[in-house]
Amino acid sequence: MPEGSARLSVVLATDTYETIRPVVERLRRQTIRTQLEVVLVGPRALRQDTDRMAFGEFAAVQVVDGGSSTPLPAARAAGVRRASAPIVFIGETHTYPHPGWAEALLRAFEEPWAAVIPAVDNANPAGAVSWAAYLSDYGKWGYDRPAGEMQDPLLYNTAYRRSVLLELGDDLERALDPNMEALWPTLRARGHRAWFEPTARIDHLNVGRPGPFVTEKLAAGLLVGAGRARRWPWRRRLLYLLAAPAIACVLATRPLAEARRITRSQRLPRGTRLWIIAGALLKAVGEAIGYAIGTPWFAEAHMADIELHKVRYAASGAR
Repeated sequence: MPEGSARLSVVLATDTYETIRPVVERLRRQTIRTQLEVVLVGPRALRQDTDRMAFGEFAAVQVVDGGSSTPLPAARAAGVRRASAPIVFIGETHTYPHPGWAEALLRAFEEPWAAVIPAVDNANPAGAVSWAAYLSDYGKWGYDRPAGEMQDPLLYNTAYRRSVLLELGDDLERALDPNMEALWPTLRARGHRAWFEPTARIDHLNVGRPGPFVTEKLAAGLLVGAGRARRWPWRRRLLYLLAAPAIACVLATRPLAEARRITRSQRLPRGTRLWIIAGALLKAVGEAIGYAIGTPWFAEAHMADIELHKVRYAASGAR
């Protein structure tokens, strides 16, 4: 295809090509792979890795120097800015699209949506910990949710009109930081809307072992609480800190409801509900600590490692 003819750019922040190889292999299976641009963002050595690879089936491939210690939101923002297609998908190292995913996304963008969110399936459904992680984070965006306008869109694993993201200018990095909770309030205030498209499906690999699950949930809560602490007055932080038990109940309610819904058609591993409750408690404790003292130094490092290398922390059984 001629240069600049890509219709969809897939932005992937990574540390090495090996980390992202399974995702690229799934992109190679897309029904419209010749209309895709792959934008890899990572350290300078990433270019050397990819120079040895063949990418001729894609419309374009870019390798963006994101530095060795660039935070993931900044790396993803750099990828969005360098992308050439009018639609950009902000992917992850552990989400694997089904073959018709890209085609279904672009078909949905024939309507004037600012963003289209695919259905998210569990890529490693063999164990209770994985199911608890999946249901807590992605259960309500499953493939059996009806297509329609969304009031609760995802931040990542979502396709956007690139022009909508570029409107944010220098605030793009902040908007792509999940702990700032800024992107969708900003886009809605500007009149932008999102669509859920269940025929565009991806498989999400989840933490599947107890130790990493505890680390992930506690660190996620710490980062959320600390991010809010930087923006909220002390009275509001104190209120949320004291409300930690109620917050844990709220965090557990939705995934437990999703678990009940799923058991109507399939059996979940024994212990799934207990892990959901444990995850909610851990995240609520983390939030409370974040409101009180900010972010311990290790939280961001642990979360970045888990996000980049989730395959290390997933139990066997990925599909």
